[in-house]
Parts: sequence; structure tokens; C-alpha cells
Amino acid sequence: MEQEPIATIAHSIQLSVAPVFLLTGIAGMLNVLAGRLGRVIDRARVLERTLAGDTPTDAASLHERLRTLATRARWINAAISLCVGSAILVALVVVVLFTSAFWGSDYRGIVAGLFIAAMIALVGGLVFFLREIRLATSSLRIGQP
Repeated sequence: MEQEPIATIAHSIQLSVAPVFLLTGIAGMLNVLAGRLGRVIDRARVLERTLAGDTPTDAASLHERLRTLATRARWINAAISLCVGSAILVALVVVVLFTSAFWGSDYRGIVAGLFIAAMIALVGGLVFFLREIRLATSSLRIGQP
């Protein structure tokens, strides 16, 4: 008698765990984005200190590089926001799948809507990430000018 409810709970957990792997991938993406944002911030601080020095060698160039870094930071921030939104939506998919399986309710429409929204947010985050990478590589200077 007790075995059936336990089996139902176990099956509910199995059904709702699959999207958790997607959360792991999004977490990895957020780690990469946070690292890039940290590097942009660190680089901007170095340039600001150089600019605040007694005799900045090329103030116009430093200001241009700071503007580029600020733009990159905005793209990264937008990508992080969309990826976090995607992770929240995937977590809600897990909750709805579990409650649907546990109580036998039919929430297919809600699950589909949440999952589609999560994928759209993730794609948006990846597009912003690509935009930031393109901006970073277009302003890249290797060697002497």
C-alpha cells in the first residue's frame, strides 16, 4: 500500500529532473559571462587610473577604449540578465513538471510556454554574448600600431 505513493513520487522526480541538466549548462554560461565582465571591469579600472595620472599619453585613445569597454559591459550585462531569466524559467518548468506528475494535473501548455520562453531567453543571451565577443575582437590590438 505504501509502495505506490513512493513509486509515484520517484517517477515524478524522474520526469522533472531532465531540465536540470539544462540548468547546469546555463550555469556554465553564466560563469563564462561573469568572468568576462570581471575582466572588462578590471581593464577599465586600469585605464581610468592611467587617465587620472599626471600625464596621460593619449587621452583620446584612452577615452575611446573606455567607451568600448563600457559597451562591452552593457552587452555582457544584458546576456547575463537573459541567461538568468532563462534559468529561472527552466527552474519553473521543473516545478510545474513535478507538481503535474505528482498531482496528476495536466499543465502541458504551461510547461511548453515556460520552456519556449526559457529557450528564447537563452538564445537572446547567446546572441548578446556573440555581440560582445565581436566587439572585443574588433577592438583587439596585437603588436605595435
